[in-house]
Amino acid sequence: MKYNFGVVKELKEGETRVSMSPDVVKMLTSDGFSVLIESGAGVLAGFSDEEYIENGATVAKSTKEVWDNSKIIVKVKEPQKQEYQYFRADLVIFCYMHLAVDCELTKELLKKKVTAIASESVERADGTLPLLIPMSEVAGRLAIQMGANFLEFHKGGSGVLLSGVPGVQPGKVIIIGAGTVGANAARMAIGMGADVSIFDNDPNKLVKLDNIWATSIKTHYSNHAKLEQEIPKADLLITCVLKHSEVAPKIITEDMVKKMKKGSVIIDVAIDQGGNVETIDNITSHQNPTFEKYGILHCAIPNLPSATPKTASYAYSYAMYPYLKALAEKGTIEAIKENPDLLAGVNTFNGETTNEAVANAHELDYTQIELLVGFKLK
Repeated sequence: MKYNFGVVKELKEGETRVSMSPDVVKMLTSDGFSVLIESGAGVLAGFSDEEYIENGATVAKSTKEVWDNSKIIVKVKEPQKQEYQYFRADLVIFCYMHLAVDCELTKELLKKKVTAIASESVERADGTLPLLIPMSEVAGRLAIQMGANFLEFHKGGSGVLLSGVPGVQPGKVIIIGAGTVGANAARMAIGMGADVSIFDNDPNKLVKLDNIWATSIKTHYSNHAKLEQEIPKADLLITCVLKHSEVAPKIITEDMVKKMKKGSVIIDVAIDQGGNVETIDNITSHQNPTFEKYGILHCAIPNLPSATPKTASYAYSYAMYPYLKALAEKGTIEAIKENPDLLAGVNTFNGETTNEAVANAHELDYTQIELLVGFKLK
């Protein structure tokens, strides 16, 4: 028997989330679909095997059993090297792929003719990214929470309290990027009482934040000269500038970092797409979250929401549910044809690269997915 969906343990270092919460399993099994989950897959997120069984899932004893007996593998993070052995031509993998910064995985998916649907590429007609938004909300809020912690003296920081106290000025938070991550980071920082500035080159985003927070936030049109002027004032710098499915642009230069105050903190939330900061030349983890360079603490954790896996797993599962239901009801090809959001999410299909940004990043040929599955059904 082939199950509609397979859920395996996440193997990426420090990853604690699971791609399906028990209640979403219940929703899918109530719809008549089958779910096979690896034993222990949800333990780190706080979900037991018994909960999954009670909600209609079948629990498998091994990773191989899940990969071999599932039509669609639903993950959080991209497959790791030890999972490549399970790839096959009739397999669909649905997860955050970030293929623009992973040539090896891209080529392996192409070689095995796997259909790869990247959660970060699923896109609505209005340009919003429904599967990236919930994790961006978590990451933005966490970045401030973690940054406040790193600023503590015994964590290597400058000893600044973001809220300040009566008679002592609050800490300065600068956020680069006013998208979902930046807006949520601003919300948390303002709530803590910090002095908050946010930069973006989209005036509409700045207007929206100004209308919400008024004098509680300072908005800046982002350009190199203004960044050079303001960055040295930061106690905590959050960078979160992403280009859809592309390698993240470098916004913060080495020279800017050198001019920052000793003991200040940088958290690069865009690191899973390559990062925005020139001085971040290695990836960090939840176990070893920071490194020091030029007297500045740098944090570059690519799976930031794993710090709060229960909240993050629920949020991801709820966002995924309608797309999983569509894939199971209609089959992969028909679901892709009929659902423009899913169509945008397909990065590889039948040995072809179907995301132009990924193709450009690795100098591969690009093929429009419509040419491979047919145009949207009327």
